[in-house]
Amino acid sequence: MFCDQNKVNEWNKAKGDNITFDAPSNKALLAFQGPKCAETLQIYVEGSLFNLPFMHSMEAYVIVNIHARINRCGYTGEDGYEMSMNAHESKMLLDYILNADGDIVKCAGLGARDTLRLEAGLCLSGTDFNESITPVEASLAWTIGKRRRKEAGFPGADVILRQLQEKPKKKRVGFISSGGACPRSGEKIFDADGKEIGVITSGCPSPCLKKNIGMGYVASDYAKIGTPVEFRIHNKKVNGTVSKMPFVPHKYAQSDKPEKQNI
Repeated sequence: MFCDQNKVNEWNKAKGDNITFDAPSNKALLAFQGPKCAETLQIYVEGSLFNLPFMHSMEAYVIVNIHARINRCGYTGEDGYEMSMNAHESKMLLDYILNADGDIVKCAGLGARDTLRLEAGLCLSGTDFNESITPVEASLAWTIGKRRRKEAGFPGADVILRQLQEKPKKKRVGFISSGGACPRSGEKIFDADGKEIGVITSGCPSPCLKKNIGMGYVASDYAKIGTPVEFRIHNKKVNGTVSKMPFVPHKYAQSDKPEKQNI
C-alpha cells in the first residue's frame, strides 16, 4: 500500500515503538518479467529460481560475485524476478545479460510497464490509491489479514473495519471502451443518463485486447460488472462498460505456492 514514511514514523513514535527504517541510496533494483524469465536467468544465478515460490525471496550470488536479494513477485501479470543489489553492480549485471542474451532480454520503459500492469489490473501507488483511499474502496481488502481485523489498532482501523461491515461509498473498478479516444487519469465518469459518478485513475490502449482499458472509482451502486458508463473526452462522448479485472489473465508461477500466512 501507499506509504508516507513520515506518517509511519509518527505512528510508531506515538505507540512507543522504537523502529527505524533505512532507505539505502546505494541500492538498485532490476526487474525481469516474462514467461522465459526462469529459464533465461537461471544460468546466471547460484540457487534455483524455479523452486522459488511466488511472492517469496532469497539471497543468492549472480554471475559469481554479485550478492543480490531476489524476489519472485512481478508487476506485469507475468512470472518475474526482481533483483536488488549494490547500485554500481546493477549496470554491470544488466550489460552482461544483454550482451549474452540480447535476443531474449530487452529493456522496457515505464510506459510499457504501465500498460502491462494495467492489463493485469494492478494498482499504481499514488495514482490508483493513496493515503486518502482505503483498501476496501480500492478493492484490496484481501490485504488485511484475519489477525489485523481482529486486533485492529492499525492506522485507519476505525474507518476500514467499519467499511468491511458496510458498503463503502465508492469502489475501484475496471472499464473497457471499444471506440473513441482512450480515457485517461482525471477524466470524469458518468452514468448512462449523464450523471457524474466517478473518476478515472489510469487508462491506456490494450495491445492484447485491441480496446481501451482503464480503472477508476465510481459510486458503489454503479460498481457492478456490465454497468454501462460514459466518458467525456475532448468534448466527445465515449461509451464504456464496467469490467472485471484483470483484463488479461495473470500468468504468475503456480507451482510450489507459499503457505497462507495469518497476517
